[in-house]
Amino acid sequence: MENGCIIIYHNPRCSKSRQTLKLLEEHASDTEIQVIEYLKTPPNKKELKHIIKLLGIEDPRDLMRRKEKVYESENLDDPELTMDALVNTMVNNPILIERPIVIANGKAAIGRPPENVLAMIQRL
Repeated sequence: MENGCIIIYHNPRCSKSRQTLKLLEEHASDTEIQVIEYLKTPPNKKELKHIIKLLGIEDPRDLMRRKEKVYESENLDDPELTMDALVNTMVNNPILIERPIVIANGKAAIGRPPENVLAMIQRL
């Protein structure tokens, strides 16, 4: 994750993700945008932990799509699950990861709503 570059963990089938990418292209056209289709190229455990830290999230569940079937089937609301167990489950089931995630200037934001990323990229 380089300075001066914007990274978006993107799902092209998601309308919020497409809207966020469009906002980035409109408002940061002079900055390189690295698009990572995270369902095809999921972050590894180290990357995902770094993203969680940048987002300021203490509970990895706050980065999970709780309505996904795998959330229930893996019993991810079990309070006994460790951070490592939750992160490993997201790495192995990237559909669980909330989208889109934008990383820029040493910070991260979830593009729900897409406008969440504007304050972050205006500082570039």
